[in-house]
Amino acid sequence: MKKLLDECLPGCPGIDAQKISLPSAGAGCRVVDELSLLFDISYTLESSLELREVIRPVLLKMADGLGMKRGTITILNREDSTVSISEAVGLPSGQSQKDYLIACRDLVQQVIESGQAIVVPDISKESVLQTRWQQEQQVELGSPSAAYICVPIKFGEEVIGALSVERILDGRVQLSADRRLLSLIANVIAHTVHFHRLAQEKLESLQRENERLQQQIQTSFRPPNMIGNSDAMRSVYRHIEQVASSVTTVLIRGESGVGKELIARALHEQSPRKGKAFVKFNCAALPESIIESELFGHEKGAFTGAIAMRKGRFEIAEGGTIFLDEIGDVSPATQVKLLRVLQEKEFERVGGHTPIKANVRILTATSRNLEEMIEQDKFRADLYYRLNVFPIYAPPLRERKSDLLLLANYFVEKYSKLNQKSVRRISTAAIDLLLSYHWPGNVRELENCIERAVLLAPDKSIEAHYLPPTLQKKEASEKTSATGTLDTAVSALEYEMIVAELKGCDGNMAAAARKLGLTERQMGLRVKRLGIDFKRFRRGDVAAT
Repeated sequence: MKKLLDECLPGCPGIDAQKISLPSAGAGCRVVDELSLLFDISYTLESSLELREVIRPVLLKMADGLGMKRGTITILNREDSTVSISEAVGLPSGQSQKDYLIACRDLVQQVIESGQAIVVPDISKESVLQTRWQQEQQVELGSPSAAYICVPIKFGEEVIGALSVERILDGRVQLSADRRLLSLIANVIAHTVHFHRLAQEKLESLQRENERLQQQIQTSFRPPNMIGNSDAMRSVYRHIEQVASSVTTVLIRGESGVGKELIARALHEQSPRKGKAFVKFNCAALPESIIESELFGHEKGAFTGAIAMRKGRFEIAEGGTIFLDEIGDVSPATQVKLLRVLQEKEFERVGGHTPIKANVRILTATSRNLEEMIEQDKFRADLYYRLNVFPIYAPPLRERKSDLLLLANYFVEKYSKLNQKSVRRISTAAIDLLLSYHWPGNVRELENCIERAVLLAPDKSIEAHYLPPTLQKKEASEKTSATGTLDTAVSALEYEMIVAELKGCDGNMAAAARKLGLTERQMGLRVKRLGIDFKRFRRGDVAAT
């Protein structure tokens, strides 16, 4: 209570916080009643973050605590000084809140503008309120005289509203004491309004920031053929956006299966050449003896079997883009010809002597360490510098685990539709296995696993035991002594059933054991052996998706 007084008394006219002493409990005096009323009002104001919800309850508590006839609270809008909240209680039947507030408006406005309290000892003698009083007397015949008190609601030097009451003059009313009490209550309200405004401003700031981020996400570039919202993938999207519209040579680096070809296609689709040819060529897919012919074409009779002239990939890609995958696997002789294409923008067919201009954008990719190959004289340094003008790093799946479920759901939908299956979801146990696996084969391995699981699943859900044994090794077979495929499948099914029941029972081991037909001891041994953390399934804890 001392803290409440220290916060609210400063600035109240006629009150010295240092001279107030709290009476002993049970003392039936005015000060105790007033402090109790202040406490109730403060508690009510703190009960909700929505100011409109607590203004009326505060007035009702004042009516009970002060014996007031009626009262009003008016709060101003800080931006334009218009009334944002107004509330009145204790009005006679037939009189609207709006009419009453209009009748008192001039006095309330005077208090707000001056910042000083107004005390009207007798409403019937106040010109501003005379008409309203006469009308009320006609409704309430024999009604005694009433006083009107209005005090400003101030925070510091800023007037943010007004608080007014009407008191029946019965000979016991002390208007000066009532005015001081109302000033205390107004200070409590002012502090609450101030903190409500701060909270509202903070909330609005967060909402604006959220809207800005949502708009940024919506307007930020993301190729339509790529999936992922992780930071690693956003970096890839930014690089694609930066270089797509140019003719710069791009070297895409990353492990096998990360989707380097998708990046190359996105670069082509976002470039001015998107309406032209996009030619793919895997440099590791063909023997060295025919790679040169495939890339640059050959003349008739250039070698045995060359019965006609044939265009190479560079000619086919004229005006468009050529994507050379696994560029680190090309031979030194082919590297020289590629260097010429990059430098001179021309080439010759095998067996020909006429230079052919090449209006082609070159994109390359590799999973090899080209720097080590340069040191071992397996790759030309000058070609490397020509290719590595703008490198883009494609992250492995283990570095973008937050995208794993997005990818998995995409592949579930893709292969369910392709194979006319009804699979729609992945079970909790299967998700655990997917998230715990290290994915050496990256996105390609994930796609193959989901395709297999969709084919095996008989209903709408992919269960853990439909995933390949390589995924189940970490969660099941490594944690048991099983060595055969039957034991592996049994352990996986056991793990899945226990996890499903624990999730359904909110982590309650005893309830899950009863549903599985196990004793609590048996349940505990199995949970320990399979390495299941039952606490994460409790309500309120972070549970598996």
